[in-house]
Amino acid sequence: MPRPNISAVARAFRLGVALLLLWSPSVYAQTAAKSSAAERAIPEQRAARAFEAARANPLDLRAFLARMPKGADLHYHLSGGIYAESFIRVAAEEGLCVDLASHSFVRPAAAVQSEASQPICGDGKVAAAKAFADQNLYDSLIDAFSMRNFVPTTGISGHDHFFDTFGKFYDALFGDNAASHRHSGEWLDEIAARAASKNVQYLELMETPDFSHTAQIAKEIGWRGVRAPLGASQNEDLGQLRTDLLARGLRDDIAVARAARDEAETSRRAREHCGEPQEAPACKITIRYLYQVLRGFPKEQVFAQTLLGFEVVSADPRFVGINYVMPEDGVTSMADYALHMKFVGFLHGLYPQVHISLHAGELAPGLVTPEGLCCHIHLAVEEAHAERIGHGVDVMQEDRPYELLKEMAAKHVMVEINLTSNDVILGVNGKDHPLPIYRKYHVPVALSTDDEGVSRIDLTHECVRAAETYALSYTELKQMVRTSLDHNFLPGVSLWREPDNFTHLASACAQDVPGANKPSAACAAFLKASEKAQQQWELERRFREFEASF
Repeated sequence: MPRPNISAVARAFRLGVALLLLWSPSVYAQTAAKSSAAERAIPEQRAARAFEAARANPLDLRAFLARMPKGADLHYHLSGGIYAESFIRVAAEEGLCVDLASHSFVRPAAAVQSEASQPICGDGKVAAAKAFADQNLYDSLIDAFSMRNFVPTTGISGHDHFFDTFGKFYDALFGDNAASHRHSGEWLDEIAARAASKNVQYLELMETPDFSHTAQIAKEIGWRGVRAPLGASQNEDLGQLRTDLLARGLRDDIAVARAARDEAETSRRAREHCGEPQEAPACKITIRYLYQVLRGFPKEQVFAQTLLGFEVVSADPRFVGINYVMPEDGVTSMADYALHMKFVGFLHGLYPQVHISLHAGELAPGLVTPEGLCCHIHLAVEEAHAERIGHGVDVMQEDRPYELLKEMAAKHVMVEINLTSNDVILGVNGKDHPLPIYRKYHVPVALSTDDEGVSRIDLTHECVRAAETYALSYTELKQMVRTSLDHNFLPGVSLWREPDNFTHLASACAQDVPGANKPSAACAAFLKASEKAQQQWELERRFREFEASF
């Protein structure tokens, strides 16, 4: 019998011990994580193949993308999200009239005496309820309140018709606080139900609460001007104006905004039977609000409403940020744009916790002078500290566009892409749209609808349009969906370790399967502390479920 080689046995033993020591829990966890990631990639690859197969037919593609999780719609005007059919029904219930010349809702000349009574409308007007017995009137109202059937003619562009639609229904329905309060819950329900049916989970709705008291205070104080274009003296002027507005009771309108949201949310939840056994899928939709400021008015009113917006967001967690609205090419919007950005930048210094998204660059060559295209996005990012840009269409017409793109990428300033809106309003589409350039320069982007009721679209439609126009892959669309939730304004830190990089989870969840039904204790605690991360975890759960179906 040969004698064993003791030295060889010893070496083998030492090697085994070394390997055992190296195979520590952390190494095991890392190996397991890599294995898990590889396993997760298989369903994603099957979904990607199904997506490519669906490209052969637009109906197949829409069906695929209707089911796909779509995360958040972050650029959504509440008043523009309701379909015209709903407005016609509400107008009939409220006893409103239709001006036949303009196809606008107007209040009756005399009050309705009872529910059975018809409103007294006057010459050239009829009761809105008559639309249900007159198909031509019904169709004309839908076309007047939306982009349906619109064809540009001499003197009437898509831009003009789009913005004119709001004047035809807004004052009579949203301007009447009593009517708005009665129906705000059902409008939220309509929006949430549509989102739920298209696998959207989170919405940030732009809304303007009643600020008539603040507007009156601003009018009484007036505009005192800014002594210097830059520097401390300007901030002193704005600071004094803020002090005067607060002293006159501007904060009283915080309660007005809060009460309106209380009423709307209570009504919405009742309609959806939230918390009950028969609750509607719409209950699962999380809705937050952006306080929208009307920038087409006198300077003192715009500053006062901007201040009120910062105050409301600071006081009511349902409002998560501010935005400026009304046509960016309007005469007042253009003349005062730089000053408006100074307003936002000044107030950002006093309320740094308030998030900022701004309509900027919703312009195109020919709509304004070449000089007017110089710098709106620049000013929004650099002066107003915008975290997100709505539209951003004229980025390549701005001064030093490539520097701007690199700056936006470095600062992770996201662009809310509204393809249909940009087409019908600005005539910008296809290769003329900057979406591919934003992606080339790694500026974060996400799709949104803008005014889905007026445009008569939904987020699925925008995904189909993006996929067909720019040959986006499933993985690229998935990246944009994740980006939407990475840039929402909910409180808390992101689920992902690095902004706009969706490869590594935050350390507390690093060893977990994203979207798992039972996260680890550390990950569960992390999620509990962050509303943003909760939404992102839910998105990953939805992606796992969706991809497993292929």
